[in-house]
Amino acid sequence: MHDIVDLEGRGLVGVFVASSEFKQAGESQAKALGYDPAAVYVPHPIQDRTDDEMRAIARKALGEILKAVTEN
Repeated sequence: MHDIVDLEGRGLVGVFVASSEFKQAGESQAKALGYDPAAVYVPHPIQDRTDDEMRAIARKALGEILKAVTEN
């Protein structure tokens, strides 16, 4: 998340993408950094997903990611 803060400080838009298991950790880190990034959470777990499953997850999240990028 620190990288997103850095990018946005340079005028670039960033979106935090993580699996739902890490929502609380992401929110805690954002609060500690004093930053409220756009965030998109995908279904957990992702580690053992097949390529086809990962593509489906990405396709499903793409609209939300694009919305977060264009609205910030």
